[in-house]
Amino acid sequence: MRAPSRRLALPALLAGAALLGGCASFSADGGFATVEQTAKDRLGKDLRWARTDADQDIIDKRVAELLAKPLTMDDAVQVALLNNRGLQATFQDLGITEAEVVQAGRLPNPGFSFGRLTRGSEVELERGLHFNLARILAMPFIGQMEARRFEQTKGMVAMRVLSLAADTRKAWVNALAAEETVRYMRQVKETADASSELARRMEQVGNFNKLQRAREQGFYADAALNLAQAEQAQRSTRERLTRLMGAWGAQTQFSLPERLPDLPKEALDLPDVERVALAQRLDVLGAKLAAERTARNLGLTRTTRFINVLELGLRNNRSNEAPTQRGWEIGVELPLFDWSGARVARAEAVYMQTVQLAAETAINARSEVREAYTGYRSAYDIARHHRDEIVPLRQRIAEENQLRYNGMLIGVFELLADARSQISSVNAAIQAKRDFWIAQADLDMALIGKPSLTAASGPQMAADAAGAGH
Repeated sequence: MRAPSRRLALPALLAGAALLGGCASFSADGGFATVEQTAKDRLGKDLRWARTDADQDIIDKRVAELLAKPLTMDDAVQVALLNNRGLQATFQDLGITEAEVVQAGRLPNPGFSFGRLTRGSEVELERGLHFNLARILAMPFIGQMEARRFEQTKGMVAMRVLSLAADTRKAWVNALAAEETVRYMRQVKETADASSELARRMEQVGNFNKLQRAREQGFYADAALNLAQAEQAQRSTRERLTRLMGAWGAQTQFSLPERLPDLPKEALDLPDVERVALAQRLDVLGAKLAAERTARNLGLTRTTRFINVLELGLRNNRSNEAPTQRGWEIGVELPLFDWSGARVARAEAVYMQTVQLAAETAINARSEVREAYTGYRSAYDIARHHRDEIVPLRQRIAEENQLRYNGMLIGVFELLADARSQISSVNAAIQAKRDFWIAQADLDMALIGKPSLTAASGPQMAADAAGAGH
């Protein structure tokens, strides 16, 4: 009764392996649902992966609807999340990584060998069918490892989504502030035009000397230069926003509101901002996942250090002068020279590297969120001071000077000088409001991922370095 049991053991093993390999298949959404839910929960925005022409048609229609009206900050973010081709390219990382996960769950192809031997009139035919047993036995471990890498890829793609949203918010704020600045710089130039022309006429009739005329002319030259610089900044910031939204052709003719949103009544009060950031920042969670994945990889390396090659083969030998021979064979690599110590040492070094990178990510996250929060509070206080103190004070001064001018107590040049000062204070208030909304975007990003406090950049995840352990 034992012989049949031995004959059934090998087919049972192969059948179990085939069943395991058959479980590896592609998901319906390619992992996109996780990223889509992140955008919905953290941004309140929709995502769509343009995998077909129908998906692209839906995106184009939605983008056209949003761009047909003055573009708000939320609409600009939505357009970028739908229309940015770089983000669509990032979505393909999900498909690439899932394909690798599925590949890791597929059975390795068997090997077939054929030999023909002759001895005089005797002809012997050898046939062999080989399976990589080491690969089959390691499939559960490799599958888990690839699944964790797939989860990390989802986190990286989600970070790219959140980073693009933050960059688009800041680009929208900069573009709108630049348009407001251009309008006020044009008013300054109009005032300078009037002042310069009046000074020229007064010099002609002898009421102005050359020094007074030169001063007014110098102010006009400065105003013209400032307007040219403001117009260049307007074009540059608008193009930056256009690129982030992926707009081209007729889409670039979008319009913006006339002014920035008003300041909120109160600034956010976040006494436990560090704890909140560490609990929900995707780069911190990704670094922890990378350390866990590398630790599992190290365990697999230690387990298989002595079994680098393990093959199972089925043999079938036929001869024209002897009965057919059937059987099986197992091939094992003998660790006589390479005991895999270097491979294990490398895995341990990669793991310790990943642990240190995870710690650095957490430390940097604390610092970044503190910097973003203090910048946000400072920007709010400055913008509110402009709104509540400086601009109203300049307005009262302008009203008083207008009364004095009507009573012929001051001249037209004093009135024009006051008008220039008032316009400059309003423009400074615009810049302060712009700085506040940029600081708001930096704070929002710092609470969920690595912010770009100084310059816009793509997401950086320290956990990427753990990929060397795979």
